[in-house]
Amino acid sequence: MKSVSQAAEANTGRQADADSELAFACKALGHPVRIRILQFLKRADRCICGEIVETLPLAQSTVSQHLKILKQAGLIVGEIEGPRTCYCLDKKKLARLKKLVAGL
Repeated sequence: MKSVSQAAEANTGRQADADSELAFACKALGHPVRIRILQFLKRADRCICGEIVETLPLAQSTVSQHLKILKQAGLIVGEIEGPRTCYCLDKKKLARLKKLVAGL
């Protein structure tokens, strides 16, 4: 059986993990292009392969870097289909982010 101090310590650890998760996601959202990418994926409501680059006035390599950051944060998932990668929103992760923000 856990003591009260062990339970409090575990709760503090969980809160620290949640805080780190929120900070990491917010950092990934810290660029307007990444917000636009998420909005585009949400509107499309499906996995997108090559269309993301076509919607932004940026080089393909720049868009790829933004996608990489969003993927590292877990906000999107990428699946390789032949020579290209298709991206979708990670709806569970976004729901978790919404919950974390609501807890501020």
